[in-house]
Amino acid sequence: MAIPDTLPATALPDARETGRAWLSPHARGMLALLVTVTIWAAFALSARALSSSSLLPADAALLRFGVPVLVLAPALWRRRRRIAAVRPAAAAKIICGAGVPFFLAAMYGGSLTSAAFVGSIVPGMVPLFVSALMVAGGRAAPRGTQVAGLALIAAGVVALVWRYVAPPDTGVLAGAGVLLVASGLWALYTVGLKEVDLDPVGSIGLLCLPSFTVMVLLVATGVLPTGIASAAPGDILLFLVVQGLGVGLCAGLLYAFAIRRLGAERSSVVGSLSPVAVVLLAVPLLHESPTLAVLIGVPLITAGVFLANRRPRPRSLSHPRAEVPADA
Repeated sequence: MAIPDTLPATALPDARETGRAWLSPHARGMLALLVTVTIWAAFALSARALSSSSLLPADAALLRFGVPVLVLAPALWRRRRRIAAVRPAAAAKIICGAGVPFFLAAMYGGSLTSAAFVGSIVPGMVPLFVSALMVAGGRAAPRGTQVAGLALIAAGVVALVWRYVAPPDTGVLAGAGVLLVASGLWALYTVGLKEVDLDPVGSIGLLCLPSFTVMVLLVATGVLPTGIASAAPGDILLFLVVQGLGVGLCAGLLYAFAIRRLGAERSSVVGSLSPVAVVLLAVPLLHESPTLAVLIGVPLITAGVFLANRRPRPRSLSHPRAEVPADA
């Protein structure tokens, strides 16, 4: 929170010194990152909880994209020219990758599977998909520990779904497939973010403004049904806080802050704990009992994300380090 301009000048140093005494820059970055991981876990839990909620997917999407637009409206207006100047191809990657298609895929996939699947497959497969997109675009291929990490991620996903293959559980397998699509879309969003010159607030606006507009049109024309008028107030409040304020607003701002304080590599390593947090929180909140497949698959995915986000050491001073795919 900014210090009010009405404070006496002599009060400013004391207030700042008090802030430094409480938390160091490193500690503030770590706190921001831990809160972000918790929000990511809450997203996975809410994707699963939506199936038993009085809200419909369209209602959750309206809250997810509408709340940030409302809260950030003055700041987005000041950034309107920079947002409008983003190249259409990069804007499409961001809007499709984390907008309505991603959100509906994640919600639908979560309704068919479990919170552990959402929390593991969606963020866990992002480094693999980003690597594929980078190689397809002519960038350097992963090497060293990155290759091992991507292999562990793939093995973890296989471990999650193998028990549903024989005999086949078409519902869970379809849900896992939809979650893979959601992860691929998020990878597209990750690549798109690297192509735009916007601050975190501008990036949120570029994503949420068109996504909210699309959702309003889909609901107004009857393409997607809505039940928000008759939904339970507790469900509305839950999704408003988790999806609108948490995922839509706080996660993007806090993760950007954590990267500036801790660096991208350290932030991605701590962020790899998100699947573990989902599994642990799903036990008391959703009464999900971890299966053997989850106990094997989630650690493999977590370890894979950890390794995939490590920067390989340069072979010599003349060889610059390869760029590493970022995790969501």
